This record gives sequence, C-alpha cells and structure tokens, in this order.
Amino acid sequence: ALLPALLLLLLPVAALAAALAAVLLGLPSYDIPPGVNQPAKLRLVLAVLLGTAALGKILEKTGLCSQITFGRYVRQGRKLGVDPKLFIQDLQFNKVPVRVYQPKATSDGRRRGIIFFHGGGWVFGSLDTYEKVCRYISRESESVVVSVQYRLAPEHKYPAAYEDCLNATVHFMKNIKHYAVDPACVIVCGDSAGGNLAAAVSQTLAGRSDLPKLRAQILIYPGLQALDFNLPSYHQNRGVPLLFRERAAFFALQYLNGHALHMQEVLEGSHIPPDMRLKYRKWVSPDNIPEKFKVRGVKPLRPTDFIAEVYETVKRFCEPNLCPLLAEDAIVNQLPESFILTCEYDVLRDDGLLYKKRLEDNGVPVTWYHLEDGFHGIISLYDYCGFSFPSGKRGLDSVVNFLKSL
Repeated sequence: ALLPALLLLLLPVAALAAALAAVLLGLPSYDIPPGVNQPAKLRLVLAVLLGTAALGKILEKTGLCSQITFGRYVRQGRKLGVDPKLFIQDLQFNKVPVRVYQPKATSDGRRRGIIFFHGGGWVFGSLDTYEKVCRYISRESESVVVSVQYRLAPEHKYPAAYEDCLNATVHFMKNIKHYAVDPACVIVCGDSAGGNLAAAVSQTLAGRSDLPKLRAQILIYPGLQALDFNLPSYHQNRGVPLLFRERAAFFALQYLNGHALHMQEVLEGSHIPPDMRLKYRKWVSPDNIPEKFKVRGVKPLRPTDFIAEVYETVKRFCEPNLCPLLAEDAIVNQLPESFILTCEYDVLRDDGLLYKKRLEDNGVPVTWYHLEDGFHGIISLYDYCGFSFPSGKRGLDSVVNFLKSL
C-alpha cells in the first residue's frame, strides 16, 4: 500500500521533471499508442526516465558529473538478496567481469549454458541492472547463465563491447567443464544492444573449428543495422518510448565514435554512398518487410544528398561486427538455430524482421515471437518497481520456452 501512495505522490514531480527534460534536452514529443501494454504505467516509467535525464543535464552543466554517469547510477537499481534457488558469483572471464548463475537443484545431466549480453544502447546497463532478468532465465529454464559486463561507450568505442563479449564467450566455451554445462548446448542471448552483440558473436564463432558450435542465438528486439533509420518501424514508432528514433541513432554513434556528431545526417540517410546503399538494398529495404507491418502508415523516404565527409566518420557502420544484418550469406548460412523477439511499437522492429528473413532465406531455423502490444525495453520491465508489465513477462516466458525446447 505504501508504494502506490508514494508513486502517486511522485507523479507531479515526475511530470514536471519530464516537461523540464523535454525543454532542456530537446527530446521529441512522445507518443503512446492505444495498443501499447499498460500505457499508464509506461507514462510513469517514461516520466522517471525523462526526469532523470533532465536532472543529469543540470548536474552536467554544474560540473558535478556527466549526464551519462548520473543516468547509469540511477539505472543501477537496488541490490537483490540471496536467491534460494541459485548459486551466484562474480568472476572474470579473460579479464571481462561476469556474473554466473547456477541452479542449486541437482540435474540428471549437463545443463544448458547461456551467455547473456545486456541492453542499454552500448552506453547504459550493467550486471545489476539485468539481475532480475538473468535470475528469472536461470531459474525457469534450469540453465547456467553468464551475464557479461562489457565496456561501455562513449568511454570505450567500438569494437570494445564486441571484443569483451567475444572474449568472455570463448573463455566460457574453453572452460565449460567447470560449470557442468553441455558443450553441445551453449546459447548466446541479448536484448537490444545486447542482441546486436549476440548476433555479432554468433557470426564470428560460426567460422571457428576449435570451439564447440553454438546451439542457438536468442535476439530480443535487436538493433542490427545503422544504414537506414527510415524503415517503416522507425517512422511508425519514432516517438514511442522507451527508444525514440533519434536516440537509436544517438546510441549507435556513441558506440561507433564516442560522440553523436552528424546525427541529423545519419537520420536523413546521407551518410551512406549510393552504390553501397544499392549493394545492401537486397537485405536492408522496406520491400522486405511484410505488408501487414505497414498498415499504420509509412512515410516515403525523402531523397537526401550523400555527404562524403560524414561517411568518412561512420564508414565502419558497414562492418558486420557492428551491423550484423550486413554479413555475407557464407556466414549467415552457418548460423545456429535462432530465436527472434520483436515488438510492434518499437523502432527496431524491422531490424528483427529483416534478419528473420535473411536467416530463413539461408536455411537457418527461426522461432519468431512478436509482442503485438510490446514496446522497446519491455522485457527488463516485466517486474519493475513493484508493478509488472504482463507483455514483458510473456516475452520473457517465450525465451524460457524456447530454451526448454533445445
């Protein structure tokens, strides 16, 4: 009873902070469509996040700390107590911090091993932020889960996060006997930016003969390309929390360059040469999106002139380790069985749909789960500050059910 009362008390403050955030940060007006899961709760979460951003901006202007540092601190969440069903320990895999979750119950055989890469736009997120999600997956699927704390941007630019995730995964696979994990049942998993990292690691390991083959990859609303920020889902959901269209480009640029200069040119599409855009059109194109996903209306792409100077600063966007959707077929057709989760009200929806098609076209078995009322980030909100988003739990349970089927 105390928590709802406290939330009601904080609502005016959160609303004021959100309004202040919009002024200070120049954020786009947000849009919460009627079909979104728990719209009132989402407004409250958004108000808290925008308020945090506004306060972080004030702290940055006063020189107390950076806006990103403050945002990371607030997102940490509270420490959870002991879990009676899990052994949990913090370790280092090849100098990369990890947290290992092992079920205490006895098992008839070796368990599945899941390497988990958290989301947060490569800028936010930590072991603590995703503690509830990792505990849930480990408990419910009776698997060993390894959560990876990769280095974050903008302090550590690409390929730091990718290299940390790859190194931690390779270390785990080489030392798998210590964790009673079946070497034939190792899965990489991640959400959002973590889904990007899981896809990149999976592609890299597809060509390795010195390690066991990955059993599967699980990509939860992954961001997989930075060539086209004008796909249908980017226009339909540009103002839908928790990931606005502008923020998606902002995060990609922070990861690539450590700053978000030329964000407007990237959003307009003037950062990619015409010949390269034509080359990748077979994989990155609205034409590959099923028509049923375009019924909410799609703006035609406004032609923009290519700017060579901008391309020089972002040309690594064409590397598959950064944008896995651009990998060659010779790599894609070696990938393991895949699970892709998408949300209808998510700017990254079409990245997942395009990759689903690529995998299927290359003969890779794909299980696809689409949350019709879902929005970006909903998995980590399945149990948020005392109230739940049922759609987030459905999505998380779909991941667990897929794991149990392996």
